[in-house]
Amino acid sequence: MGAGYSSEKELLDQIFNLKFTSKQLARSANKCVKDERSEKLKVKKAIEKGNIEGAKIYAQNAIRKRTEQLNYLKLASRLDAVVSKLETQSKMNVVNKNMAGIVKSLDRALKANNLEDVSLTMDKFEQQFESLDVQSECVQEAMGNQQAMSTPEDQVNDLMMQVADEHGLETAMIMPNAGVGNQTQQVAAPSQTQQEDDLSSRLAQLRGP
Repeated sequence: MGAGYSSEKELLDQIFNLKFTSKQLARSANKCVKDERSEKLKVKKAIEKGNIEGAKIYAQNAIRKRTEQLNYLKLASRLDAVVSKLETQSKMNVVNKNMAGIVKSLDRALKANNLEDVSLTMDKFEQQFESLDVQSECVQEAMGNQQAMSTPEDQVNDLMMQVADEHGLETAMIMPNAGVGNQTQQVAAPSQTQQEDDLSSRLAQLRGP
């Protein structure tokens, strides 16, 4: 075994802990899915009561939960990749002192539930693996930077419209101008038909009896 670990058992324990944490992240992602559904249900109820501002708040919460869920899944996937590379290197007896120190730092960050430190520590892992041509692809920045408090208004409106459509609710009060485009098209259509009829009449006159 490399110089960084006093025993093979110590390394195996670290790998086990990392795998366990990956499963915890996956469970957190599943919880976010449930929370998102709950917030979308609140959107529905708020729309039914005509509480559009409340519906917007619940829609923002739902979108944040969806973002958190994706971040948890990406972080879990990234952690799985790191563990896989670590297992490979341990079998090749090339776990050096620097990498061993990084593993311990990652373990401390995980125990402290500091996801930003976890992500940054995995950056160091990937730098170590780069020289061995087994670098894991970096899929996201730290979790804390990804969970912005604000959400794009168009996403909020889209989600509210989606919930309203799914439950057959009136959408006019959500986006008063939502049907303007369709109405314009409907008004334009008869005009085009009339033009075609006029053209047909003129052609018929040219052909004569």
